[in-house]
Amino acid sequence: MDYEEQLERALEEKPDIAEKESRFEVPDPDLRTEGNVTILENFQDLLGAVDRGTDHVLKFLQDEFGTSAQIDDRDRARLTGQFNKSRVAAAIDEYVEAYVICPECGLPDTNLTREQGAELLECDACGARSSV
Repeated sequence: MDYEEQLERALEEKPDIAEKESRFEVPDPDLRTEGNVTILENFQDLLGAVDRGTDHVLKFLQDEFGTSAQIDDRDRARLTGQFNKSRVAAAIDEYVEAYVICPECGLPDTNLTREQGAELLECDACGARSSV
């Protein structure tokens, strides 16, 4: 068996990586409206997926929507105002792009750190450091 035949055989037997689901999935927002308040029911699931602190994510959402927000007794995020699912999902996507996904390698294996007052995104996978 020559090199070309071995290569052909290896390519046929290798798993197709493109068909596999991503190991990083952010849940779709589960919203409920109570009067003039939008409740993000699965806020804790979101925090677990992005592996970031409650205060950081909540502050980002407040800034993004220009409103106040707090965590209720059931650990849900309560945003003052009425927001639809697509708008909240877009804000979560922006957060993930800015504060979770490494801009160099595209993996979610990152941590937020502070150095000399600047917030940095450090990637555990490739070692890249970038300011956010």
